[in-house]
Amino acid sequence: MPRLTLPLSLVLLASLASPAARAAAPDHWVGTWSASPVAAPNVPPAASANATTPPSAPPAPPLALLGTSGQTLREIVHVSIGGSLVRIVLTNEFGVEPLTIAAAHIALRPGGITAGSEVQLTSANALTFNGQPSVIIPPGVAVLSDPVALKLPALSDLAISLYVPAQPLTSITQHGAGYQTNYAVDGNHVGDKTLDDPRTFFSWRFVKEVDVMAPASSAAVVTLGDSITDGTASPRDANARWPNVLAARLQSNKKTAGIAVLNEGIGGNRLLNDVTGPSALSRFDRDVLSHPGVRYLIILEGINDIGRTAQPNKPGDPITTPQLLLALQQLIDRAHAHGIKVYGATLTPFVGARYATPEGEVMRQAENAFIRSGKFDAILDFDKATQDPAHPAALLPANDSGDHLHPKAEGYKAMGNSIDLKLFSK
Repeated sequence: MPRLTLPLSLVLLASLASPAARAAAPDHWVGTWSASPVAAPNVPPAASANATTPPSAPPAPPLALLGTSGQTLREIVHVSIGGSLVRIVLTNEFGVEPLTIAAAHIALRPGGITAGSEVQLTSANALTFNGQPSVIIPPGVAVLSDPVALKLPALSDLAISLYVPAQPLTSITQHGAGYQTNYAVDGNHVGDKTLDDPRTFFSWRFVKEVDVMAPASSAAVVTLGDSITDGTASPRDANARWPNVLAARLQSNKKTAGIAVLNEGIGGNRLLNDVTGPSALSRFDRDVLSHPGVRYLIILEGINDIGRTAQPNKPGDPITTPQLLLALQQLIDRAHAHGIKVYGATLTPFVGARYATPEGEVMRQAENAFIRSGKFDAILDFDKATQDPAHPAALLPANDSGDHLHPKAEGYKAMGNSIDLKLFSK
């Protein structure tokens, strides 16, 4: 009886269908929350009254304590996707001296802002760093904690408690405009359920990122931008920035529920020149490529470059339209080199803003034309989503916070709702 010989193509198909070949891809780390740090001088409150630090990065109340108690910072972050294994990133990237974190805990905060500083102790975990309960972070460095088991729900509040002992700190590494109530008390209270009579502050100090272990299909989208991405004029503790709106919509859609949103907006930030924080060009590796699991990038930058052309801060500060467009192309090319899809967001209207000029409006239209020209993998038309149809160069009054530059919560909602979720299921 002749032997039956299968065609090679069928042999290959059979091997692909084998149990080993069908094994699921491994889970991987994905960022679920982030904030881009900048430098803030660690000066006493009296001295800070005369400081020239931009409003979006206010001077930090002093941490160079004269006593020996140090202080506990309990900082609240609102994550996008969930997971059962968590790690965080702490940063001293703008520090001058080494930063000592003597203890760190994470726990869920149920109940939102009404919970205040209270955490769910049954979810609490002491963090370690290479097995040690404390860490000394050199200047210019960020560190990862060891992973801990924690059932972190999507769109939940995570409380990160740090005990910062008394130490000399010339500069604080923080995200200045957190629009989030955080808490501080003297002494080491990282493991307390509630902080007793805490002081409040509204930045994120030393906390840079939260990662979760997620299925292979999960990924992150980074939103790189300025104050309009950071959430200026959005209500405190409401998580009403347009990236928050996008994160909630992604979670509500089964096909996109594994997509995290990382907000890398900095108020006052620019494409080309360092002003408030490093420019988008110079922080690209740090704030985009360094995050685990990044598959998508949304860029909304350039209005501060345009505005400062009308009101330069220093000689050489004004830039040209060709320079703006070159910067955008550089970001596109650098992201594509790492397999990241890049979505261009058109600049929202700004006629009537403090630094608006007719020449600036010409530049805004030129940048938006570039974004719509097919250079990006897709377009997010925030200009159209927020403009007044009767006066397209201005924000719709219902979207305008009142300064004619920053949207209010309704405007951010319009931006987040205008995004096609299909862009994140491809």
